[in-house]
Amino acid sequence: MPWSRIISGIIAIALALLSTLLGGWYFTSAIAIVVFLGQQEYFNLVRARGIAPAAKTTMFVSQVLLAICTIDGSLADAVMPLAGTLICFYLLFQPKMATIADISASIMGLFYVGYLPSYWVRLRNLNNLTLSNLPFGGYWPTNWHHLLEQGNFASLPPGLTATILTFLCIWAADIGAYVIGKFFGKTRLSDISPKKTVEGAVFGIIASVTVAILGAYYRPLPHPLFTGLALGLLIGIASILGDLTESMLKRDAGVKDSGQLIPGHGGILDRTDSYIFTAPLVYYYMTLLLPLL
Repeated sequence: MPWSRIISGIIAIALALLSTLLGGWYFTSAIAIVVFLGQQEYFNLVRARGIAPAAKTTMFVSQVLLAICTIDGSLADAVMPLAGTLICFYLLFQPKMATIADISASIMGLFYVGYLPSYWVRLRNLNNLTLSNLPFGGYWPTNWHHLLEQGNFASLPPGLTATILTFLCIWAADIGAYVIGKFFGKTRLSDISPKKTVEGAVFGIIASVTVAILGAYYRPLPHPLFTGLALGLLIGIASILGDLTESMLKRDAGVKDSGQLIPGHGGILDRTDSYIFTAPLVYYYMTLLLPLL
């Protein structure tokens, strides 16, 4: 593996973990940068198909959506129809008459690279304000010895542990699918991405489930075996679907990578495709299903 890929990967993971630990506006700022760069790549893919989306308007309302998620997550869903209306309004009054493809690509850019990633902000902010001890809604553990020596993760903000656990499950799924698929994969999973194999996908889901069950015991979650199994399946399957969806977009645009921003890794979308569908599912799993248990 090239050193550029290793070094850039380590830096990206370190920044992701630091911003996740801090939470609040620090985490929102990190997600906002990822969304901004991801939407730039998405609209470049769209333009490669001869489509003229409302890129600037979509990128602006997506940033507003992230800010509102940080202030009050309950208001975030109201932004989606308002943002869609604004995008259509903008396209209607362009000198060149907009097409169905222009409108569809713009709304897809809002939904796929703006609205869905905003759930990471909502997930990290679960009960965060009550435990915030830094400016701008941030958090920093005050007793590292108690946390590391005794493994008392229940004292951490629920949003922090849920976000970290989701990250670990995605990483386990990606690494498991890559290793097993590379050395033992024989059955193609989909024509969309020829390198993906059924064997790799199955092992990736198993890896995600294993990490989720362990995390459910340490977090802890109620009925950890059941809740960890369900959570791991949810994340493992969603990460694969996210990977295939981004591969479909690149295949349609006729490109290998969504961009060249990250040395050795390609673009932002190439590295975050597994994360796009997972956050909404985990958020509603944590807020709707777990309270029932």
